[in-house]
Amino acid sequence: MQAYPAIFIFTAALIGWASVSCSSSSAVSSHQPLVKAAQRQAVAINLSSSDRQKIGNKIWQNESGGAVAGLTHWNTGEEFPSMGIGHFIWYPEGFNGRWTESFPRFVAYANQRMPESMPKWVLNSRHCPWPDKESFSRDFNGPRLRTLRHWLANNVSLQTDYIIETSREALPNIMSSAPAQQRGVIKANYEKVSATANGTYALIDYVNFKGDGTNPTERYNHQGWGLMWVLFEMRDVPAGQAAASEFAAAAKRCLDRRITNSPASRGEKRWRAGWHNRCDTYARAF
Repeated sequence: MQAYPAIFIFTAALIGWASVSCSSSSAVSSHQPLVKAAQRQAVAINLSSSDRQKIGNKIWQNESGGAVAGLTHWNTGEEFPSMGIGHFIWYPEGFNGRWTESFPRFVAYANQRMPESMPKWVLNSRHCPWPDKESFSRDFNGPRLRTLRHWLANNVSLQTDYIIETSREALPNIMSSAPAQQRGVIKANYEKVSATANGTYALIDYVNFKGDGTNPTERYNHQGWGLMWVLFEMRDVPAGQAAASEFAAAAKRCLDRRITNSPASRGEKRWRAGWHNRCDTYARAF
């Protein structure tokens, strides 16, 4: 494992720039960078159509076992539902959580790529219309959620492109946010991991899974678990499969540290096995 003094140096440096929190506003107009990105032809430029399909299906499998019913889901103990193959978070009105809200961003992206395609009720809903899990569950087989699941199941490639585009934005975000003395290590490790197909999948999936690590509210005890933290946590190994395997191991170490630092009331230990299983897929040939 990366020596803890170095981690603490990294954490201390991060505390210095972490005073500005990320907005969780769901207004479509506040996400213009991703909207503009949706119009570029460079989406997944280094991935074939077959690779994109494999990545999308693996992410869907990771999140909900590839089940259509899992495309609209509300986890027990959470204050919001998760939509799509990537379980994009959607906050009810009045809730402002620590996690980066992603479903409104995907809606903006999808509406630029495929205008008039998405169910109208989604486009007209600034916030998640269900205030809690109970009301969501009662309406699970109602027309709104059935229509949304049908649309999501028929637009897996669009969701995959959004996830890949978000991942492509992660490294510039990280490089502008990380302490200057750590940027070289982070960039080098990113490039080492991306040298294999399964490493590229790992980088794409992990950003969707646990974020890029730059959101200062996504931390416990000033320590995060997103991509930035995993790249810094990695041991020095050669590029290629060794780096993909080390990325998987570093991700598990970061997530274990998250569990240790998390409030006991959240009961995050129950997710350890599932999180580790997901990370293990990063070390296997794609």
